[in-house]
Amino acid sequence: MHFRTAALLSIALASPVAADEFAAAAEEFYRSSVATWAADPRLVAAITEQNNRTTGYTQAEIDALDQAWRAEVGMSDAPTITPVLTSELSEFLREQVAQSGGRITEVFVMDGVGLNVATSDVTSDFWQGDEEKFTETFGQGPGAIHVSEIELDESTQRYQGQVSVTIVDPASGLPIGAMTVGVDAESLM
Repeated sequence: MHFRTAALLSIALASPVAADEFAAAAEEFYRSSVATWAADPRLVAAITEQNNRTTGYTQAEIDALDQAWRAEVGMSDAPTITPVLTSELSEFLREQVAQSGGRITEVFVMDGVGLNVATSDVTSDFWQGDEEKFTETFGQGPGAIHVSEIELDESTQRYQGQVSVTIVDPASGLPIGAMTVGVDAESLM
């Protein structure tokens, strides 16, 4: 049964209308189920704290951190990954994934240069700053939402899309970072 559903979903999502329907459903899911905790003070504080350290980083420093992260993926000794993955905010994100009833597959939060601040699971890279999930949100300012195309996640064998949003400082209204929420496409269609 799951195979048939996945096959039908992959055929349906090939059409522009279905992709538009997913984007609308994903944005609605964000507004109704995620937006309330996307403005959590812990999230804003963690991004602000990391921005205080990373705002002046050169591209060479960012690239070096990203290369270190990539080299540590899957390793038991991961000095770049461990502080991000074990933070209080990462635990909060894992709680949101668990409470979603399978609709959320992953969540990660980025600072103002696109580096991970917190993540529910290990990401393949540390720097998201060159990807649409960051450039189409943080780079566009407050209120920006980007919905990715749906892809088959090889590790879970589930179709997933990502909803990314700009995170703003509620005191100033200025963008401070971004957040990406992986959404199980089948749960929204």
